Amino acid sequence: MDIEPWAIVAYQGSTKTFLMELAKQFRVDTVEPKYNKDGEVIGDRQLTADEIKEKLAQEIEKGSLLIIPEAKRLPASIRYWLETLMRMGKVIVVAIAVAVIKRDIYLQMLEVELERPSIEAIRGVILEEAERNNLTLSDHQIAKLLTVAGRNPLLARKAVRNEKLGLNPEPEHSLYLDISPIIISALMAFSIVRFIGLGTGDRGLYVIGGIALVLGVMLRQIGKIRGARRKYGQ
Repeated sequence: MDIEPWAIVAYQGSTKTFLMELAKQFRVDTVEPKYNKDGEVIGDRQLTADEIKEKLAQEIEKGSLLIIPEAKRLPASIRYWLETLMRMGKVIVVAIAVAVIKRDIYLQMLEVELERPSIEAIRGVILEEAERNNLTLSDHQIAKLLTVAGRNPLLARKAVRNEKLGLNPEPEHSLYLDISPIIISALMAFSIVRFIGLGTGDRGLYVIGGIALVLGVMLRQIGKIRGARRKYGQ
């Protein structure tokens, strides 16, 4: 039987679907003849999930490569089955996840951190998604979408779809440093001279320290002011 040496399958919430897609890519049949009581073939029978697991374990070529995106989605039943295949030397599993998963089969794997996609790669994703959605983007729009997406291809695709629907807000400017906490902290710290003036009997220091304390408390309270959280129409 001609069996593919590699497969890439993502778990989408159904164990049976995952196994059938895996069998399809490895070219393993998931049906078998159905017989009547006289031993005559009357059609085909779909294998159960456990039967597909057994057949895959038998027919997958040793050393086959299995790539699993979003590996954190895998249920325990699939993980333990894969652990058996790995122990048998049947598959080499490459599990892709955003964060390191520290449990069962993942503890047996080497950890390799991938570099983030380059800006040019994200630009290519944006142009590809725009073409798929029949959307023409100007240089200004592309630059705005790059700001929204960062280095995440999924966010880039979502940003393009939002742009088509007119749902992308203007990116917020964040290239500044808010030093108000430093100013407030300095004023609160400067109020220490109030106690120095109180201890030394210096009325001037006492007044200045008191004013600094009051200003610090005022600024702190003013900084807590927030506008309405609901949008107009809600």
